[in-house]
Amino acid sequence: MHLAEELPVWFAAQARPLPWRADADPYHVWISEIMLQQTRVEAVVGYYHRFLDALPTLHALAAVEEEQLLKLWEGLGYYNRARNLQKAAQQIEAQHGGVFPRTYDEIRALPGIGPYTAGAIGSICFDLPTPAVDGNVLRVVTRFEADESNIDRESTKKQIAARLKPLYRPGLCGVMTQSLMELGACVCVPNGAPHCERCPLAATCRSADGGWMRLPVRDKKKARRQIEKTVLVLQCGERIAIRKRKGTGLLANLWEFPNYDVPAAEAPAQAQQAAEALCGTPVTLLGTQRYTHIFTHVEWHMTAYRFACGALPPDCTAATAAELEHVYALPSAFRPFFE
Repeated sequence: MHLAEELPVWFAAQARPLPWRADADPYHVWISEIMLQQTRVEAVVGYYHRFLDALPTLHALAAVEEEQLLKLWEGLGYYNRARNLQKAAQQIEAQHGGVFPRTYDEIRALPGIGPYTAGAIGSICFDLPTPAVDGNVLRVVTRFEADESNIDRESTKKQIAARLKPLYRPGLCGVMTQSLMELGACVCVPNGAPHCERCPLAATCRSADGGWMRLPVRDKKKARRQIEKTVLVLQCGERIAIRKRKGTGLLANLWEFPNYDVPAAEAPAQAQQAAEALCGTPVTLLGTQRYTHIFTHVEWHMTAYRFACGALPPDCTAATAAELEHVYALPSAFRPFFE
């Protein structure tokens, strides 16, 4: 591969000035890498600054109350990422004296850290020859080499990591990781034609003649399951009823408006009966709203009914608008009904 020669030069000239690139502090790089999983860079920047303002050190992360942690993560989704961040911080405090471990195996042993994240932290922060192979890197390498291996297979990821490792030279390991990421994010892009005219590898790429259209090879995606939900937004004066979801499954331990699955969109009369059964008093319909929230494997098609109530359900928490804004972590699936 000619990657090792061209990419560092290109990266030095073209790299985006992202906040987590300001230094190689492992705490900063780790937080950014976890946030960037399943989330666009543009969406992460604000969360990154807010998170570090509130929890500037690993010790602060280890000690924070879960409710505050989840509120800081609100809107990013995949909330177990935040919980695993705290578990890992606590493990670093207990097993490494509060100092971020410096070897790949020790980093990999932390909760929530897989081969890609361990490779990214190891190479960027500690100059280790540990390739970080994510979707961007898999796309770049398979197109560059015209490799038709299925990138959804772990064996392919391991093979590509092994082929990249000799290119990780002392003093340039972090640059190599970041330049591959940058090339995949900005030039050899997903969901569209690559910008080959801007690619530093175009002259030696084996797919630049149009072969990129069939690469990378992936498994066929399964259709997402669709669920119809009725959501009850119950308001009594200045307070709205929320409740905590159960501790397992989707959105575990997060706050929600009372809701239930229905075989198809319900009539308002049925929702009103359900609201009155919960509240134990008559309710008045104020309005309805439809919203579809898409998770990785399932879609929630939700109809929300907003009711004025004489009393809120006794098994719910009564929250003010200010508390929903600043205290309780309300997932993106339910937030449109509050806003």
